[in-house]
Amino acid sequence: MMPPDIGLLTGLPPRVGENCRVLVLGSMPSVASLDAANYYAHPRNRFWPLMGEVFGLDASRDYEARIAALNAAGIGVWDVIGQCRRRGSLDADIEPGSIVANDVPALLVRHPSVRVIGLNGGTATQLFRKYMQPQLSAPMLAQLRIHALPSTSPANAGFGLPRLVDRWRVLHETHME
Repeated sequence: MMPPDIGLLTGLPPRVGENCRVLVLGSMPSVASLDAANYYAHPRNRFWPLMGEVFGLDASRDYEARIAALNAAGIGVWDVIGQCRRRGSLDADIEPGSIVANDVPALLVRHPSVRVIGLNGGTATQLFRKYMQPQLSAPMLAQLRIHALPSTSPANAGFGLPRLVDRWRVLHETHME
């Protein structure tokens, strides 16, 4: 008996302001995020508290206010994957052959102010290197600082918020240069 088709999931649009200097790329939004149409909507994901600690944003505000504060601070969010098949929310359950990458290189051309990319977790890092890095010109790569960072997902239980803050602080330091 064949398993039921899980359908193709479509991610969220980029939330990037005009003067974006830091672009945070996840892998693919969780089920909770897709259902809410909000980045990092799972209540145990540490992304928003982390942004509060690293960039001084109020993580308790409503979603649109948090996005506006991120964008005002020069930070944008998107994902490496635009479409894929996946059961549940774990990156490990993404069907590799179903991945359709977002056009991050085109976004970088539209936003030449981006100087720092933070890759949220191992899957985002691996897929960025596979799908995006080969499409980026040598001059564009030379102007970017790309940081592979530990995932903010609750599945990354080995990293508590203090350890995440220590590792993610590099985004604040490089974005201030």
